[in-house]
Amino acid sequence: MNPPAPLLDVAALLSAYADLQPDAGVPAQRVAFGTSGHRGSAFARSFNAWHVRVIVQAICDFRRLHGIDGPLYLGIDTHALSQPAFEDALEVLAGNNVHTCIAAGGGFTPTPAISHAILAHNRGRRSGCADGIVLTPSHNPPESGGLKYNPPHGGPAETAVTGWIEARANGLLAAPAGVRRMPYAQALRGTRTHDFLHSYVEDLGEVIDFDLIRSAGVRMGVDPLGGAGVDYWQPIAERYGLDLQVLSLQVDPQFAFMSRDFDGQIRMDPSSPQVMQGLIARKDEFDIAFACDTDHDRHGIVTPSAGLLPPNHYLAVVVDYLLRARPDWSLSAAIGKAVVSSGLIDRVAHRLRRRVIEVPVGFKWFVDGLLDGRLAVAGEESAGISFQRRSGGVWTTDKDGFAPSLLAAEITARSGCDPGACYRALTGTLGMPHAARISAPATPAQKTQLAALRASQVAAVELAGERVTQVLERAPGNAAPIGGIKVCTANGWFAARPSGTEDLYKIYAESFRDEAHLQALLVQAQSLVDRALASSAALA
Repeated sequence: MNPPAPLLDVAALLSAYADLQPDAGVPAQRVAFGTSGHRGSAFARSFNAWHVRVIVQAICDFRRLHGIDGPLYLGIDTHALSQPAFEDALEVLAGNNVHTCIAAGGGFTPTPAISHAILAHNRGRRSGCADGIVLTPSHNPPESGGLKYNPPHGGPAETAVTGWIEARANGLLAAPAGVRRMPYAQALRGTRTHDFLHSYVEDLGEVIDFDLIRSAGVRMGVDPLGGAGVDYWQPIAERYGLDLQVLSLQVDPQFAFMSRDFDGQIRMDPSSPQVMQGLIARKDEFDIAFACDTDHDRHGIVTPSAGLLPPNHYLAVVVDYLLRARPDWSLSAAIGKAVVSSGLIDRVAHRLRRRVIEVPVGFKWFVDGLLDGRLAVAGEESAGISFQRRSGGVWTTDKDGFAPSLLAAEITARSGCDPGACYRALTGTLGMPHAARISAPATPAQKTQLAALRASQVAAVELAGERVTQVLERAPGNAAPIGGIKVCTANGWFAARPSGTEDLYKIYAESFRDEAHLQALLVQAQSLVDRALASSAALA
């Protein structure tokens, strides 16, 4: 057991953000977009005022280059660095004459509310289109800062876009005179306010059947985990007449109220059993309970019958439920899943005669399919889901923590049992997967090596007693590199890839046989990855 990390010294962090200037010649201090934006720590000179300024200037340059001249929606979460980053971002946006919309009253803004606002503004437009920036490191520890860009399609920016922004920002980091800024007080006077909260809440009934939830009397509990959605849940309950208890309204940049994660760190990860201990302990008080991460784009579902549902379990239930409960959806709409999502989803989709489109990790790969209706549901192993409106059509093109949380109540109301029981019914028919994910420390160089692994470097014909049927370095659904490898057999698979947010690499494994087979998969996967990394390092 790792010792608990000390609580964040907020004053020291804010000083480091303002005072520690990154060195553009040091790779770890440069701008680097992962699976969803640039993230880092001011203490490590990887998320400081200079990073925010150059990234936002690069975004402004990108907007000019591509004729994006509508409003930019700017949102923040509750991390300590989000407010000073907001001030720096606003100075640069104003210095570039970008019309910026912020939350009324300076409130926090969840990621799905930004995506929803972009799509609502751009509907039917060919000019004057909006885009957005969210200042959030997602569920990462309290000392972290982050910035992600959502272009006019409303979802996470695709690789070509983030690559351009990253390169331009790093050029500016070496020559910051190219950043145009306006004093903050003047910049703030030039902003417009947008009612993200009520716009989002009023439209939420287009996605969730609240009449069904209300008539069934479903008792719900929600823990916002001190995140950006903290002020949204009570208006949702009041607008739709729900029996929904908000368990905490506490906001604290130290996140001292959080249960520690597996390694003693504080993370606002609603898929972690350690983080969710408090809500799990209260599971019998509600018919369904849920929590969301700091920017409310991820969910955690707690049921009386099964406690905290692993995200893969719940995603399979969501797919099975929605494809049967949404008769207005197109029968040709497919299911989007990441390469590390459960094979049970494929079995559910096959039974319902729906296609599965398997893509690399990162919600950006689902954006186009959600926008044009080719995807009915899209979800990741990391607890990110979005799905169509009840009548069909796009809802959000980014992950939405609210909608899948509330859908758990709709599932409970219609099924007469919670999603944990629904999952057991699925596995009783389609087979029981045994799954695990392990993480290990990795240097930036090791992460780069792992992302660059090729199938030819994995010399394995057998995995955990079964013949290897596939070694993938590209996703089957779109042929994009998966940033690692996936090795498959008839009854199991493992995938290894670097974390997009922390100095870790992750191994995912799943067995449709038993727990012993799963452990054999993990052991052999670890050995294969270690040998491949060693081989790659020797060649470098």
